[in-house]
Amino acid sequence: MPRIELSAGPVDYEDTGGEGPALVFGHGMPMSETQWRKVVPLLDGYRCVLPTLPLGGHRQPMNPDADLSQRGVSLLLGEFIERLGLDQVTLVLNDWGGGQFLVSEGRAQRLARMVLVACEAFDNFPPGPAKAMAQVCRVPGGVWLLTRLMAIPAFRHNRAGYGGMSLRGIPDEIMDDWFAPATRSRAIRKDLAKFATGAPDRKTLLAWSERLREFDRPVLVVWATEDRLMPREHGPRLAKLYPQGRLIEISSSSTLIPEDQPERLAEVLTDFLVQTGAKPARLAD
Repeated sequence: MPRIELSAGPVDYEDTGGEGPALVFGHGMPMSETQWRKVVPLLDGYRCVLPTLPLGGHRQPMNPDADLSQRGVSLLLGEFIERLGLDQVTLVLNDWGGGQFLVSEGRAQRLARMVLVACEAFDNFPPGPAKAMAQVCRVPGGVWLLTRLMAIPAFRHNRAGYGGMSLRGIPDEIMDDWFAPATRSRAIRKDLAKFATGAPDRKTLLAWSERLREFDRPVLVVWATEDRLMPREHGPRLAKLYPQGRLIEISSSSTLIPEDQPERLAEVLTDFLVQTGAKPARLAD
């Protein structure tokens, strides 16, 4: 897997390459690029770039002084896009919504459009049940305890936690891979704690959200009808916030739409890309 050294430390990524328009995918905590493993193969003709951001599932620890707050990771994502020389990018987010802060930070020049898939928004950082996890991560040894609890099937698959993020269920081998780095590395546990406790207060989050109105390029909001983490009303609210926002709801899915409805998600994503001028390489002519 390729790796790039950024200001905060090393970031691994996958890159399908090719001449098609570039899509950059974000992921949740403590997930990785495998969150999109069912969707990327359905996007033939596009260059899919999938960084594993330092949200706890990353395989190499960040620099000790790295800013891994919501704002810090968002800026790191912008740095990643810039360092790879990507332009006219479609930013695709699911679960973690902090990539939107590239707009509020005035760093969205390389983005041509965004696709927001059942992700954190407004003051929902972290979402509902994850707030308890953030509190655990504030306690010394809390992340270590969390990784041990995640090895217990009854805890791992509890519908009030990660078990509620997918109606189909996240395969154990995928979740093992997501939690393995923090399980084995104290430094990565520290990174995870930084991110999990790095959301600003509600007033700041809402102020940042207001700045999103400045993004005048197309935005597709894809929301799940049976989501336990992202409020149903946030979908239409987000679509209305962005000047060129549009909303599509997908049924029979929870937060991880790439897990529950990958074919439908790939279909609506491709339609949106084509309609907004980002045709796949095979159709570009």
